[in-house]
Amino acid sequence: MSEIRTVGVCGAGTMGSGIAIVAARAGYRVVLYDTHEESLERARRQTEGFFGKSVERGKLTREQADAALAASSSTSFLADLAECDIVIEAVFENLEVKRALFGQLDEICPDRTIFASNTSTLSITEIASGCGREDRVVGMHFCLPAQLMKLVEMSPGLNTSEDTFKAAWAFCEAMGQRPVKTKDTPGFVLNYFLVPFNNDVIRLIEAGVAEPADVDRAIKAGLGYKMGPCELLDLIGLDTQVLLCEAFYGVTHDPRCAAPPLLKRMVAAGHLGRKSGRGFFTYDRDAMYGG
Repeated sequence: MSEIRTVGVCGAGTMGSGIAIVAARAGYRVVLYDTHEESLERARRQTEGFFGKSVERGKLTREQADAALAASSSTSFLADLAECDIVIEAVFENLEVKRALFGQLDEICPDRTIFASNTSTLSITEIASGCGREDRVVGMHFCLPAQLMKLVEMSPGLNTSEDTFKAAWAFCEAMGQRPVKTKDTPGFVLNYFLVPFNNDVIRLIEAGVAEPADVDRAIKAGLGYKMGPCELLDLIGLDTQVLLCEAFYGVTHDPRCAAPPLLKRMVAAGHLGRKSGRGFFTYDRDAMYGG
């Protein structure tokens, strides 16, 4: 397995942009792909703002930030990922979309390229199925916000080779992340707990038990969480939470994993969280969390 130097990231949403920052900050050349130029432009603004804040707060030197920005590029052409040594997909939590993307990438990328999925609920084995290189597909679930959180859930599919898993694990550590190995099971570790927990929070608010800000304060003060669940849901994207619910409920049939009515109404109203400027709270759309 060749050394990883160039990293492709598919999807310029909250998660994909964060993963691209992690890789660029670690010294890798990064190509961020999305079909929507507006998403790429927003990701560029957010990335520049994030590195600017990192310099202001003394977490990076100006030279380090400039080097990371210089190593970052974006494209709306999938063929521009042809020279990547690893491609990490962070697109919609939909099995067929992910499977189709890897099928397209298989025709574009050289044999050495590893495909990694940032899925948080779907089966790595099923995503890899039929893509032409099932032995070089691995689960690599970053935690939101990826640019701040160190944990990455690493999950081999049934056909993932040992060499692929070792190379992806070493790459994860080289970026400064902390990988943990999980089996290819629904939700892995974090979302096994988090998806139903967040749904319980939404149902609590819908029942009028407490306001979002008070729920967050209670969880942070009482359980020691750094981020409240409503703030986290807004960061994830409420539309993404619906997709997570649909995917997770589809394989577990756990009623707690079904999308609450309030969640669906907020999505229908366009209240998607940070990406739309309004969810449980209001935001500046161009501001990236942290820095």
